[in-house]
Amino acid sequence: MNYDKFGVAHATTDEICDLLYQNPEVDISKILVDDPYVYNNAVKDFYADLPVLKLYNLDTADIKKYDTVNQSLWFMSEEYLNLDIAQWLLDQCKTQDEMQRVGKELLLYQERDLFPLLKQLKYIIDTWRANNIVWGVGRGSSVASYVLYLIGVHKINSMYYDLDIEEFLR
Repeated sequence: MNYDKFGVAHATTDEICDLLYQNPEVDISKILVDDPYVYNNAVKDFYADLPVLKLYNLDTADIKKYDTVNQSLWFMSEEYLNLDIAQWLLDQCKTQDEMQRVGKELLLYQERDLFPLLKQLKYIIDTWRANNIVWGVGRGSSVASYVLYLIGVHKINSMYYDLDIEEFLR
C-alpha cells in the first residue's frame, strides 16, 4: 500500500483483499483503490444476485423501477414500514392552517411516490434522537417543506417564514 503526499492510502484490489483476510474488521472506506474498475466489477460479480444490481445498467435502466427496488432494500423496522406517515403528520398539526399546509405537501409528495422516503426519514430522525446524535438546523431548499420540519429533518418552520413548498419540490 502506498500513501500520496496528502497521506491518503492507495492500494490494489489484491492488497485490500489481503487486509480483509488479515483483519475482517479493518476499515477500508478511506483507502483509494488504484484500479476502481477491477474493484467495481468484482463487487458486481460477488453481489450479482441482488435485485438492485441486476437493474443497474445506466443505458437501459428504468429509473422508477430502479428507485423502487432500492427503496425495498432500505433497512427500517416493521413499525416504520407499517406507519401511516400521512396520518402521523396530520396528527402533529395543531391548527387548521397547519393541516392545510400538510395536506397540500402530502399531495405533492404522493404525486412523486415519496411516502417511502418520508417513512425512512422518520426512522432515521427517531434513531438519531434515541442515540443522542446531533444533526444540522437545516439547509437549502428542504427548509421550505413543513412536512420535513414536522418529521424533524430540519428546525426551520417554513410556515412561520412563509416559505413556498414549490421551492423544494421543483
